[in-house]
Amino acid sequence: MKIYIHTDLEGISGIDNIDMMARDHVRHREALENLMLDLNAAVDGAFAGGADHVTVLDSHGGGGNFILEMLDKRAENDTKPNKKWWGILDESYNATFFIGAHAMAGTINGFLDHTQSSLTWFNYSVNRRKMGELGQWAMVAGAFGVPLVMVSGDEAACIEAKQFFNPVETAIVKCGIGRNRAKLVDLDEARNRIRESARRAISIIKDARPFVLSKPMEIIVEYTRSDYCDGVSAKQGVERLDARTVRKVTNDQLDLFP
Repeated sequence: MKIYIHTDLEGISGIDNIDMMARDHVRHREALENLMLDLNAAVDGAFAGGADHVTVLDSHGGGGNFILEMLDKRAENDTKPNKKWWGILDESYNATFFIGAHAMAGTINGFLDHTQSSLTWFNYSVNRRKMGELGQWAMVAGAFGVPLVMVSGDEAACIEAKQFFNPVETAIVKCGIGRNRAKLVDLDEARNRIRESARRAISIIKDARPFVLSKPMEIIVEYTRSDYCDGVSAKQGVERLDARTVRKVTNDQLDLFP
């Protein structure tokens, strides 16, 4: 039983304000330590549930967030040797988890809600359904026949997960207060939730289905400003719909961005 764990930082326990996300902030190291403890809880839960191999991916901001000496020694760290942002994920994995998830752009009380870029992206949709990074990761995994079965993050992200995936196990570690602040779950309780959700997730894999969309897929990105759209709309296969919006049609679930 092989599990692939994708990580982000916004939905990690113990991170309760936007300032902690800045790499030069005095509390950023604390944020990264919490990332490792949440991740290790998920790894431990996966093994407790019956997994015999767990791979983990540092995916926030292109990587560089893992404190490797803190990583559970049983986990394989994916260093992305194939240069793809999904690393070594392939058809050999039975399921994937998303640890540290945040809600899609435009979610009320979603802590640090955004889709890809909080600066440039306003809305992202596939086949006319708005989605965020949870949906994007599930689409990537689905391209390899791998279902998303477990999510940890803020309350809004976990609600979003349940709207997209069934069955899915979730672990709420905080609740957004507006966008830039959150009310935290006690850290020990948060990790217990992650561990137990990960353990239970192994048992639902048999009932889970990969997130596969009907083809061809129509991908639409609405940007926050027209100048962000200029360079993108010049790419081959990308159609400009208006000043801030582009469209692409594809049959490839790994081809998510214009």
